[in-house]
Amino acid sequence: MIEFVIPLMLLAVSAAALHRKLDVFTLLTEGAQDGVRLLASVAPTLIILMTAVTMLQRSGFFSLAAPVLAPACHLLGLPEELAPLLLIRPVSASAALGVGAELMRVYGVDSRIGRTAAVMLACSETTFYAMSVYLGAAGVRRSRYIFPAALLADLTGYAMAGISVRLFFG
Repeated sequence: MIEFVIPLMLLAVSAAALHRKLDVFTLLTEGAQDGVRLLASVAPTLIILMTAVTMLQRSGFFSLAAPVLAPACHLLGLPEELAPLLLIRPVSASAALGVGAELMRVYGVDSRIGRTAAVMLACSETTFYAMSVYLGAAGVRRSRYIFPAALLADLTGYAMAGISVRLFFG
């Protein structure tokens, strides 16, 4: 039954538009044109972001920078093994899922590291990707304070992940 929800919604919207004597085809065409314009405005930002993420991953930057973040992990109450996840999560969701899966494979899903990694993945966002898409779509050019605020929110989420796992799982 659930597979019919979207076709039924399209049918209902089309019927309502026809009932109001609106030109459904023209409205659909205008909507598609708006979608293409949005894609054209967001695409350059996404291309640059994806290129930068790939370059950082392939260069080994995240592996080299992880040990430098170990003291910050201790300050946040996180195991230092989570440093690569701390670095990669704001940049790439797929890479973060890979790092999280590897941490859970090595340390176990019920370990403190595995549980904290799972909570970190769930309570944070791919900040740079999301901000690039949303700011590009909205046409925002002055984003000076948005990225630091979003990264601070991610950092807060990471710290709360560590606290929550210790509080609920010991």
